[in-house]
Amino acid sequence: MMRVLLTNDDGIEAEGINALRRALAALDEIELLTVAPDGNRSATARSITTRRPLWVEEVDFEDGTIGYATDGTPVDCVRLTQLGIVEGFRPDLVVSGINHGLNIGDDVTYSGTVAAAFEALLLGIPGIAVSQQSTARETDFRQGTGFDFSAVAAFAARIVEELDSVPLEPGILLNVNAPGMQPEGVEVTRLGKRFYRDALELADEEHPRRRLFRIYGDAHDLVDDDGTDIAAVARGRISVTPIHFDLTSHADIEPLRGFDLDQLIDPPVRDPE
Repeated sequence: MMRVLLTNDDGIEAEGINALRRALAALDEIELLTVAPDGNRSATARSITTRRPLWVEEVDFEDGTIGYATDGTPVDCVRLTQLGIVEGFRPDLVVSGINHGLNIGDDVTYSGTVAAAFEALLLGIPGIAVSQQSTARETDFRQGTGFDFSAVAAFAARIVEELDSVPLEPGILLNVNAPGMQPEGVEVTRLGKRFYRDALELADEEHPRRRLFRIYGDAHDLVDDDGTDIAAVARGRISVTPIHFDLTSHADIEPLRGFDLDQLIDPPVRDPE
């Protein structure tokens, strides 16, 4: 029996998480637990709640099962579960999503959806993050309207069902992004690149010492390179990107060791004679 934690960053009542919950609940040999934020926590990345206690509330689903909603972040949801919010339940897998909107390219560093899957890696277990465009097929960070999650929910459930057969190394999460249409196939991809043209805009000024600014714009540029998650989704295909948590640039360790950093300490450190 595989114990699966389901969470998201759009909130426990979001359409996406419930579509995925139903698909996972239909699998054999799965013990499913849903723990998610009580409201939208999009773009909270890997933030955690440290300066106050967390409320946790039981939530009734229409199929008679229950889940748990918290006023914390997606990462808090994973931590709460691992620390025993339900006695005897320790997850073997964390599935996060389905997010309302894509998490492709650089956006994975901001995403609460992907962050929950990253937390699984710190626990030494696999993580899967699942996101989808709206039917408007937007490609920026905005949450569109109009979703049909049935195809990607079924696809994600099949990945979970076949997880033992998927050639996935330890310490790797799968970031799944689906187009806002019936997918035409699946591609294994790398992260793409996009650039937001943000601008500093004064939205309100109550007083010379108190002003309200808007800094995030909607306009963006995509680099539509073959082999990226951006290109795959643009072509109507599901993108599956393996991501790891090791941010070390291993190729730069030896060149950096060749530079005498000790000389930058004041006074410089000298090797003993």
